Amino acid sequence: MINDKVRMYLLPPLFNAAVRAGASIMQVYKNRDDYDISLKSDHTPITIADRLAHKIIREYLGPTRIPVLSEEGREMLYDERRNWELYWLVDPLDGTVEFIKGNNEFTVNIALMENNVCIGAVIYVPYYGKMYLAGRGEGTYLKEHVMPDSAAEYTYDEIVQDCRRLPLAAPSHDRLRVAVSRSHQTAETHEHIARLRERFPDLEVVEQGSSYKFCMLAEGSADYYVRTTHTYEWDTAAGELILAEAGGSTRALPDGGCLLYNEEDLHNPWFVCRSKFCQV
Repeated sequence: MINDKVRMYLLPPLFNAAVRAGASIMQVYKNRDDYDISLKSDHTPITIADRLAHKIIREYLGPTRIPVLSEEGREMLYDERRNWELYWLVDPLDGTVEFIKGNNEFTVNIALMENNVCIGAVIYVPYYGKMYLAGRGEGTYLKEHVMPDSAAEYTYDEIVQDCRRLPLAAPSHDRLRVAVSRSHQTAETHEHIARLRERFPDLEVVEQGSSYKFCMLAEGSADYYVRTTHTYEWDTAAGELILAEAGGSTRALPDGGCLLYNEEDLHNPWFVCRSKFCQV
């Protein structure tokens, strides 16, 4: 197990890599004509921002000598990664569709995995300057006013200063708030919500892109999140820990099991998430 001294050593590169990647993303975001959009083999879009963020994270995390499994990296063979004890699991730009649409709903996800369990995570929302960070057994925290910076070099003390523990407070809303993907809904999503509506007729549906939905549940601004389309391990690892350390949970559909990581097939099953306050 990683000790406290190593945790303190690894938090700054985890944090700074996300901030630097966010800076590269925002630089591209300002120039919509230069997105250089293409399709990957799974027919999902990729932009120059995805590629730049991946390059920055890979290079910044390089000195840790910990391998990186990234959405935008080369295809990593299972036989090469199956015995990794420690690795970074990265989505350099989560919410590429939202990025292309220009609605600000995109994040940088970095998870530190030990024996295929997430032990440290950040989700950075560069447009809003919000950083969510969590350590297993250490809680989840929100640090605001973290502006994108291509030369970010936050120290451990600077990172932990002015962090607020999540959830921030009991929810102020008085009806069930259900988060769904803005761009990836299916008939099964709508059926799931319809069943919930039988029990909670006044529930509110909140559409949101990227892993920010996990953060909304961690804060307590949403209660429930259902996903019935394909996601990958790098889409969920950081968010799952951030939610769990804020008292919430993530469970696979339909069996209610845990999400597994570093599997031969990196696709996740469908899943539901509940906030600490959710009574569903």
